[in-house]
Amino acid sequence: MKFIKPLLIFSLICIILGVTTIFGFYFYLKPQLPDVATLKDVQLQTPMQVFSQDDKLIAQFGEKRRIPLKIDDIPVKMQEAFIATEDSRFYSHYGIDPIGITRAAFVVAISGHAKQGASTITQQLARNFFLSNDKKIMRKIKEIFIAIHIEQVLNKKEILELYLNKIYLGYRSYGVGAASLTYFGKEPKDLTLGEMAIIAGLPKAPSTMNPIYSIDRATTRRHVVLLRMLEEKYITKAEYDAANAEPIDGKYHGAEIQVNAPYVAELARSWALKNYGEDAYSSGMKIYTTVKSNLQEAANEAAIGNLFRYDERHGYRGPIAELWKKGQPALSQDKMDEYLNKQPTFGLVRPAIVTSINSKTATVYIKHFGAQTIAWDGLKWARKYYNDKYQGPAPRRASDILVTGQAIWVRPFGILHSVSANDADENTEIVDTDATSDTATNTDAKDAQAPMTWQLSQVPIVNTAFVALNPEDGAVLSLVGGFNFTHSKFDRATMAERQVGSSIKPFIYSSAIDKGLTLATLINDAPINQWDEGQGTAWRPKNSPPTYLGPTMLRRGLAQSKNVMAVRTLRRVGLDYVLDYLPRFGFDPEKLPHSETVALGAGSLTPIKMAQGVSAFANGGYYVKPFYIDHVNDPYGSLVFRANPTRVCTYNCSHEPIVVDNKGTTEVPNYAEKIISPQTAFLVRQMMYSNIWGGGLWSNKTGWNGTGWRGQALKRRDIGGKTGTTNDSVDTWYNGYGPGIVATTWVGFDQANRPLGYTSVNPNFTRKEQYTGGESGGTTAQPAWVDFMKVALKDVPEKDLQLPAGIIRVRIDRDSGLLTRKNDDSSMWEYFKVGTQPTEYVPDAATNNLYNEDEDGDSLF
Repeated sequence: MKFIKPLLIFSLICIILGVTTIFGFYFYLKPQLPDVATLKDVQLQTPMQVFSQDDKLIAQFGEKRRIPLKIDDIPVKMQEAFIATEDSRFYSHYGIDPIGITRAAFVVAISGHAKQGASTITQQLARNFFLSNDKKIMRKIKEIFIAIHIEQVLNKKEILELYLNKIYLGYRSYGVGAASLTYFGKEPKDLTLGEMAIIAGLPKAPSTMNPIYSIDRATTRRHVVLLRMLEEKYITKAEYDAANAEPIDGKYHGAEIQVNAPYVAELARSWALKNYGEDAYSSGMKIYTTVKSNLQEAANEAAIGNLFRYDERHGYRGPIAELWKKGQPALSQDKMDEYLNKQPTFGLVRPAIVTSINSKTATVYIKHFGAQTIAWDGLKWARKYYNDKYQGPAPRRASDILVTGQAIWVRPFGILHSVSANDADENTEIVDTDATSDTATNTDAKDAQAPMTWQLSQVPIVNTAFVALNPEDGAVLSLVGGFNFTHSKFDRATMAERQVGSSIKPFIYSSAIDKGLTLATLINDAPINQWDEGQGTAWRPKNSPPTYLGPTMLRRGLAQSKNVMAVRTLRRVGLDYVLDYLPRFGFDPEKLPHSETVALGAGSLTPIKMAQGVSAFANGGYYVKPFYIDHVNDPYGSLVFRANPTRVCTYNCSHEPIVVDNKGTTEVPNYAEKIISPQTAFLVRQMMYSNIWGGGLWSNKTGWNGTGWRGQALKRRDIGGKTGTTNDSVDTWYNGYGPGIVATTWVGFDQANRPLGYTSVNPNFTRKEQYTGGESGGTTAQPAWVDFMKVALKDVPEKDLQLPAGIIRVRIDRDSGLLTRKNDDSSMWEYFKVGTQPTEYVPDAATNNLYNEDEDGDSLF
């Protein structure tokens, strides 16, 4: 008993010293402690998302993948899994767990180091928001004080909600919402108990205990979590056994990208970075573009499919590599997987290895698809590529093309372009601005895929761009910047200035209409032979093909892209006038040559600028500015930004502010600049209409086609366009319009001086199945335009022709362009600006001396 009193005194002193020490630490650290009240209004970092006009996901950008959820949206079993594993006394303590602290302190006492944590969920929340992960005693003390403060400010539900949304769970996933998607491709409410247990086990070691990194470790950790749930009576023994027996999927699941528009996504990302800085990546803002998902997918298939057709008709360039030679042992399946998983996938073009060859078939081992067969229909195109002009003989058997052991490219047979969420996994939808050690590729797992047929393919060496605009306001409806964003991030639609070739002619002829020429004006289609004293040579521009018609109406000159007529038209108008006229359509005056070569397309534009210029003809004469961001919302749906594009307004154009939404937001209208008259725009559209539909009468053998005659496949009379081909077919274009839409397509090599070449007949195909001859705007670029317009105009009613005020229609003689009283095959209706129509009637007996001499001295006949 004599020891009791000293022991009590000693204990009291220790308690007083302990309490004093705690208060001392508290008051010492208080100035350094954060204000935990900020957690009530905390904004969790979430990735920036980019959507189409119709609310389909195009891309996500940000260093942290997070999907914030309310506590009621997180399954109770998932909450219990975390509580059982991380903090079983969560609902009974006040921020700290004395038992856990005692255990950790004992370890420190005997080891001298902080080897164990005793953190409650509240303490982990404190650390995640306000502290580092350093294992230091002072950090631990701060964590305790902050946790106590948090418990005073927030209730348990609020603490658990923040924790489950904030915690890092591997693979750039923060919170259970993102982790559920990353590891299982599901929302938390759709997870099984076993899957919930896997996610609840991740906080201990998120980078190594996840099922993508190691299924064995994930299985072991799941067992621990389920056992804790069973001990805490959150689940029954039957539930425990069932969840413990669930198979584990070890595949990475990306965000469900619904629209394949990576070049649009990059434009949106750059715009957000410029306007909102680096914070845009974690702001959770939702950027809604002007792109329509169906038109974007149509553009993808049209443009990329067109590239495949070009590339394959020019021949097969051979395998990627030779992995084993004849007589050598073949690679094992594991070795083939190891090789293929290191190779990229470009859309539908996947790497494969030839494992056996029969007479007309080949067996290949495809990345993520395993052993597949390529039938003869998927091989017969592959005659040998010599160069852009010459191809080898048509193959007769599979062994003419392939050898076992070769690494090759393949794609699904007959599919030109289509991307699902799984196809997009290697064209990563997240830009990681703070890269971690995690990798988003599972090198072992193969997709479970339905059987499909395959064909030999290759990565095209040629490239493309495609743009579709709404001509009334400049909204970008679809945009393709190249073959594949992973292959090349250079956006040819907005960045590549290419020579426009014959695409310039509508702008040249527009200047002619403004100068008083008409669609019926006769221009001599005859060779030009002009001596250039400065160069010491003769300039001889030629038609392509080199056929000449003599005096020909302006309408036909544009429709058939007559080069010599364009030069003579420019001479009628005046070079200086044309050079001053072209910049209104977007041409850079500094880059236009001060020579007549401008009539043949010596100027350069990007495809989007070309579409912008052509829009002026489609919309009645206005220069709209292309835009691709419609509006931006914050994570809670509030409007952050709304575009105010240039819009066409033809009458009653008030400049007073107008209400633009149901919240009373107003803006001053931004009207497009009028650059040509509606009458000029109408008449140029008429010439572009003839580029597709031609003219004359086939019944009396006077019918003719324009260079864009392939557009007749659309079977519509409210469309028009213009082909564009430069010298040696280096650049090929098609630019055209339909109701409410303008589209431009370009095809060429990235090397700006490489011709597109020629193709010869492949006997393995019928005449209708292939194109042969030289590449041009009509054969190389226009097919993509036609394929796109089939989708874009499918449900759009054909629009009746509407004449603007100031346009009249009169009957003229087909040969002379003069008025006629005849109503037979020798006459036709033509449109004129009022005051420019012919006033003379064709004589009863037409003479051959309408013109005596051409303006440059060449005889007309």
